[in-house]
Amino acid sequence: MYPLISVRDVTHSYNKGENDEVMALKNISLEISEGEFIAIVGANGSGKSTLAKHLNALLLPTSGSITIAGYDVEKPDNVWEIRSTVGMVFQNPDNQIVATTIEEDVAFGPENLGVEPEEINRRIDEALQTVNMEQYRRHAPHLLSGGQKQRVAIAGVLAMRPRCIVFDEATSMLDPGGRKEVMETVKRLNRDEHITIAYITHFMDEAVQADRVVVMEDGRIVLDGTPKEVFADIERIRQLGLDVPQATDLAVRLHKRGLNVNPDVLDTKELVNKLCQL
Repeated sequence: MYPLISVRDVTHSYNKGENDEVMALKNISLEISEGEFIAIVGANGSGKSTLAKHLNALLLPTSGSITIAGYDVEKPDNVWEIRSTVGMVFQNPDNQIVATTIEEDVAFGPENLGVEPEEINRRIDEALQTVNMEQYRRHAPHLLSGGQKQRVAIAGVLAMRPRCIVFDEATSMLDPGGRKEVMETVKRLNRDEHITIAYITHFMDEAVQADRVVVMEDGRIVLDGTPKEVFADIERIRQLGLDVPQATDLAVRLHKRGLNVNPDVLDTKELVNKLCQL
């Protein structure tokens, strides 16, 4: 059984001008299994967004190979299947919303896939219910909050029935409330709908909610493991220019002061439970 996404020895170069080439990815290898929730993190310029765009053939490798559900991204005839398998949600939802009402926007993708009208209506209902936006279906998108707009963008991708969704910094323009809305939606899609999630973020409190965290630096993967494994070495994480989850930072400080608190705590609820046990 092949992984849903397989990246093998991939490099990617950007030509910024004559004799000016930037190597954004350097011999990246990565596998993502069906149903997995993986977070990809790294400082600005680490290559995480470049990698994200390779996961549904928006960018093609300079060298190496990528297969999506067994389809080689290098073959033009495979693009339709690849982009039907992997949907993308980008940083700015305004760039993904194209219609004057929410239900028309969600219908846009299936219409372009040639889906029958009756089936489109069914998909609109299901997608809006999944992201808890069904009561807004006839609203104009410009009247929504940032978090609501991003949930509509997610609904538009869901209506195309992908097996995987790549979120490329999808909460970076949102306030904390909007970020929470989107993150809850993402977790529900993975848990209840069994959709594979590749979640690119620079918020460590979001990354720790994934099953697996991949850390990138200078176009390479430097750490890959469970959140507890990756964030166990706080000094290494900070050397990579990344923040540490606040609960982890506090747990480490308390541990150093002699309290019986494990330093591998990842979230506030877990830390509170540990402290209550004391």
